[in-house]
Amino acid sequence: MRKGFCRRKVDTVLGVDINDAGIKLVELGCSASGYSVQSYATQALPAHAVVDGTLRDLEGIGHALHMALSRLRTSARQAAVAVAGPSVITRVIEMPAGLCDDELALRIQMEADQYIPYALDEVALDFQVQGPSAQDPARVEVLLAACLKEHVEACEAVLALAGLVPRVVDVEGFALARACSQDFASFTLGHRVDGAQWIMDAPRMGVACGLALRSFAG
Repeated sequence: MRKGFCRRKVDTVLGVDINDAGIKLVELGCSASGYSVQSYATQALPAHAVVDGTLRDLEGIGHALHMALSRLRTSARQAAVAVAGPSVITRVIEMPAGLCDDELALRIQMEADQYIPYALDEVALDFQVQGPSAQDPARVEVLLAACLKEHVEACEAVLALAGLVPRVVDVEGFALARACSQDFASFTLGHRVDGAQWIMDAPRMGVACGLALRSFAG
C-alpha cells in the first residue's frame, strides 16, 4: 500500500514535524528569487505524548498542533508529516529495468518479505526509481520505504484533529536530507516572521522545512 513517502510535486503544504521534543510547523513560499519563510510556530507537547517516534497521546498532540496552527495565521490546510522510529524501513533494492510503476509495485509486493519483517497487510509501502544500477545496466536501483500502517494512520489522525488535511506522509530522514541541501540563511522572511527569533529557531526547523519543501519538488 503506497502512502506517499517518495511521491513528487503536490500543492503547497505545511511542514509538520512531530517528535519527542515537540511540534514544529512551517509554511514556505517560493518565487523567482528563491524560498521564503512565510510563517512558522513551535509548540511543546504533553509529557510522553511521543516516545521514540511513536505518537501515543493523539488527542494531546492534536490539541497542541491546533494551538500552533492558530498562531501561524494561515489559510493553508494541506500538510506534510513524517514518520520516524524503528518501524520505518528504507533500503535500496534492484529491479529489472523497463518496468512501469504498476509492474514494479507488483514485483515489490511479491518480494516484499525479503525486505520487510512485518506482515504485508500491516505495512504502508512506497518506492521510487533512483536510476540505473552501477553493477548491471539491465537493472535499476529502487528506493523502498515502508512503515507500519498504524504509525501512518496516527499521523493522519492528529492532523485531522487540528483541522489539517494529510497530503504527504514522508520519512523523517528523507525530509532532513532535503532540508540539508538548502541554505536557510538565504531564505527571505515573510512579514509574519521575526528575523531575530528565526535565527535562533532555524537550526531546529530542518525536518519541518524539509517537509514543506515537498510543495516545490520537481
